[in-house]
Amino acid sequence: MTLRHDALTASIRYDGSARSLRVDATTPQALTGFEGTTSLAGDGHVLTGPLSTANAAALQAAFPALRPQRIGGHRTSVGTGDRTGLATPGQARAFAEQGAGVMPVLAQQSIREMDRLGRSARSVMDDAIFGLVEAGWEGGFGADCDHIKTTEGIDRGLEAGFVMFTLDPGDLVADVTAGVTAADAEALPWDQLEDSLADLKARYVGMTLDVGHSQIEVTEQDVLTAAVKYGRAVVEAMRLYRHVTENAQHEIEIEFAVDETAWLTTFFEHFYLASELTRLGASWFSFAPRYVDGFEKGLDFLGDAEELRRNLEAHHAIAEQFGGYKISLHSGSDKFSIYPLCVEATQGLVHLKTSGTSYLCGVEIVAEHDPELFSRIWDISRASYVRARASYQVSAEEDRTPTSLAGVDLAELIRSDDARQILHVGYGDSLNGTDDSGDPIHDRFLDVVAAHQGQHGDILAAHLGKHVAPFQAVAARA
Repeated sequence: MTLRHDALTASIRYDGSARSLRVDATTPQALTGFEGTTSLAGDGHVLTGPLSTANAAALQAAFPALRPQRIGGHRTSVGTGDRTGLATPGQARAFAEQGAGVMPVLAQQSIREMDRLGRSARSVMDDAIFGLVEAGWEGGFGADCDHIKTTEGIDRGLEAGFVMFTLDPGDLVADVTAGVTAADAEALPWDQLEDSLADLKARYVGMTLDVGHSQIEVTEQDVLTAAVKYGRAVVEAMRLYRHVTENAQHEIEIEFAVDETAWLTTFFEHFYLASELTRLGASWFSFAPRYVDGFEKGLDFLGDAEELRRNLEAHHAIAEQFGGYKISLHSGSDKFSIYPLCVEATQGLVHLKTSGTSYLCGVEIVAEHDPELFSRIWDISRASYVRARASYQVSAEEDRTPTSLAGVDLAELIRSDDARQILHVGYGDSLNGTDDSGDPIHDRFLDVVAAHQGQHGDILAAHLGKHVAPFQAVAARA
């Protein structure tokens, strides 16, 4: 595939697993900014160069389609993280073939994942750019610096050109399961909240909250609980929000996320968060509360689908009261049974996030073409699971999986629930480990996948296509 604009044509070339950039131009001046070796080709000029940051930046300068865009408005959208840097071509194919009208977020990775893999925000962007060239994708894309908890993470994303920032104050969400007292509420940082307990109660106590399918009479205990649970998170969210909005030199958009906590976000707590963030001057296009249970990594939804429907309908009804922002579904990969439900319950105002499922497509390639390497990845993932699982919602048990892979159908193993989750959360230890010869697994993994990139793209396009297809039926809303 190629990408064309004005006097330039760009493509990615493979020599086995080795990749390079080729840029064809009608004039030598058109190649200014690119690095590599130039030569004449007929009446034109050809540059062959590395997949470097300099060349990614030059491509973005020359090709408008390679500059990330805000999702904007209320378009249905799906984010597809890429832990290997090789998944974007297949992901773009999924949108082209089965995701008409869905806005793709093709550069998406959390700071946590970047750090675990030793990647920079810029390298994530670069990999997406080269993948889009390989796919010949001209349909626009978003770039999400996901689950940011520090201003340093924000700075990394801004420097790399990300346009979506998912701000995560979840570490400041308090455990209120033992109950909340007025003294707990009085101890909140009211100066930072620019508020007082008396004013807070005056705003909310006794109000009737309409959540679409029902109405909620808000009690004083509801208010105290919401404030103690989320008050410090509001302060932290605003600290991050002000940093990103004050330092951005390009257009950006914000998502707030409190989904990675152990405690469900009640409907009034969602309303409280939205009200307080609005009062303090924030605006956002997407919000991720902690939903009902059932969202585990790598598996279909495990909870009660009708309970989820009512949950999403209520969260959507609250969002409508603040301008109609999107409800964001994290840990959204492989939840095929509920995608139509999610679209219906939110009237299409929904953003789906996937990540590790694309990595598992690469694992499938390795299992088929280098079973020895897969065996090493399996051993590391299985051994590290008890520790790695702490960061994720998973229920796999390693003692239900084989220690030896002798005689095991590897494709069936990868499809099994326990193994799928173990591989899903073990990516960091595995890709940072070494094989039996002491060589880096990361490099060998990429070599195997790149050497079979055509098959890898086919697997990704089919698998991600099942994710995006249910979201294309909803028209954009002005």
